[in-house]
Amino acid sequence: MTQPTEAAAGALPASDSMGTILGHPKGLFVLFFAEMWERFSYYGMRALLIFYLVQHWMFSDQKASVIYGAYTALVYITPVIGGYLADRWLGQRKAVLFGAVLLSFGHLLMAVEGDGGQGGTAISVFWLALAFIVVGSGFLKANISVIVGQLYPRTDVRRDGAYTIFYMGINLGAAIGAIIAGYLGQTYGWSYGFGAAGLGMLLGLVVFVWGKPYLMGRGESPVPQKLTQRVGGISFEWLLYALSFLAVGLVWLMIQFQEFVGLILGISGAILVGYVLYTAVAKLAREDRDRIFAVMVLIFGSILFWSLFEQAGSSLNLFTDRHVNREIFGIEVKAAIFQSLNAIYIVLLAPLFAGLWIALGRRGLEPSAGAKFGLGLIQLGVGFFILVAGAEAAGLGVPTPVIYIFLIYLLHTTGELCLSPVGLSAMNRLAPSHMASLIMGTWFFASAAGNFAAGLIAAATGADHGGGEGAAKEVVLGVYSNVGWVAIAVGVGFLVISPFIRRLMHLDTLKDDGALAGVGEIGEPQAAGVNTAAETRP
Repeated sequence: MTQPTEAAAGALPASDSMGTILGHPKGLFVLFFAEMWERFSYYGMRALLIFYLVQHWMFSDQKASVIYGAYTALVYITPVIGGYLADRWLGQRKAVLFGAVLLSFGHLLMAVEGDGGQGGTAISVFWLALAFIVVGSGFLKANISVIVGQLYPRTDVRRDGAYTIFYMGINLGAAIGAIIAGYLGQTYGWSYGFGAAGLGMLLGLVVFVWGKPYLMGRGESPVPQKLTQRVGGISFEWLLYALSFLAVGLVWLMIQFQEFVGLILGISGAILVGYVLYTAVAKLAREDRDRIFAVMVLIFGSILFWSLFEQAGSSLNLFTDRHVNREIFGIEVKAAIFQSLNAIYIVLLAPLFAGLWIALGRRGLEPSAGAKFGLGLIQLGVGFFILVAGAEAAGLGVPTPVIYIFLIYLLHTTGELCLSPVGLSAMNRLAPSHMASLIMGTWFFASAAGNFAAGLIAAATGADHGGGEGAAKEVVLGVYSNVGWVAIAVGVGFLVISPFIRRLMHLDTLKDDGALAGVGEIGEPQAAGVNTAAETRP
């Protein structure tokens, strides 16, 4: 892959006109820090959520897992709507700003814990807090990633590095959030942990507002005149915001009746997939149509990946708390803090993976995007097997050595680094520009389906075992062994069909859109590698 030269590229991209940092537009680092603090808040809260449901609100393991799965599923289905509103009317910047406001309010409401149990008004405030976070995520998650891509022409060779930087910022925030909020929540009280998460979100909002000039007009409304039109006495823009507050009320009800979430996922998923495929067949040229088909294959593979990967925040979090010897150098580490391992591994390993893909690419050996998906799924399955083997070797009635928790998170992280950044960049690069946020939202919808399924799988690990701790541990290990085999089998399948997926991508004829044309060459979407990593999980 050649580097762009001034002769080849003409003028510098407009986003570079305010200067660069490490060769990238300053707007990238505005997005880096805004998303870092948003992830601080989200993962800080997530590290505590399953414990909060079980230990404070006194839900059973099975019920808490289903609630957790429904909540995280909603967090990922709402970006489909947020992406559509941004594409059609709001633009990505205003959508991100509005989402950040809702998220800040939701995270701060999480600090209202009441007296525990499932009576009183405090639990209604808890459901409301989750609803604000769900709707806020819908506006922020897909759209902030799209703005990253808008800072660069589609074939700008810096795009892959930009997503790597963005992804590492995400995981830096996730690691710090899990450590700080997790420690405060499990040591001093829930309100301290959730309060810290809320302050992190406020910092992300401040950074995004302050850094608007550095975005250089990226992500603005495609129809600004429409937003100012009056509808029923208010502007169309404020009408959209008002309807979004009504959506908070709807989610408040849905999060309390989780079976409706599964029903909505099934119906909306069928409609969404049908709409995307209809658009691809009826309205796109052959090569763009094939690219959408490739995208959909990757999306379906990601559903399985996230349904197993997301055991981390629910069943694996409870397993670590109950069945693992968490003493390290004489200090017992709070279970929630282990939620930081995935993010820490990503920060440490992302540069190594980026270098590996580049080195393999120079030798013509870099795996295709589909092959990397297969490798990611295989590593996911192997991670479960290692934990099962270690726990069984220690004995069902004996705490599992903590090294196996480090190892399962390590393998799940290396699997994620083969799949998550690949998928995110493929969505951004392969989708036609007028479908960018919709396809990104569809990618997040796959995470929604995966997270809901993750809740059902986690509920199975909490099934009535009719015995003591050893029997409970045996149930969890049985589920983990079964899902490990499934992950490996599907991963091998992806390796087999990966050449076909690559052909559908038509990488050799991928071109820029309009004014963004003319910078650099393109090869395998090293989205395909960590070089393009950006956030895809809850």
